[in-house]
Amino acid sequence: MPTDAIGTMPPEARDHEHRVALDGGADGLDVHRRIAAGAASWLRPGGAVVIEVSGAQAPVSAGLFRAAGFAAELARDDEVDGTCVVATLLTA
Repeated sequence: MPTDAIGTMPPEARDHEHRVALDGGADGLDVHRRIAAGAASWLRPGGAVVIEVSGAQAPVSAGLFRAAGFAAELARDDEVDGTCVVATLLTA
């Protein structure tokens, strides 16, 4: 979530989630960058990370994981209006 958009989130999210889990910096992807950069150290090849993302941010987030050595695909659930990046570690 971009820093400037946190105030627009539903109160049940913005008032009860830790700020570090919500604040993704200017473009909303800082948390994704940190996870993509560090996940290979705690996953073995074939292990996966699933991370929620907006539809608009999904291609950039998937690219972050691909650059870090993951295969990345998008999963969308229209019923809950949710999009995720599913990133699977290719090599350690």
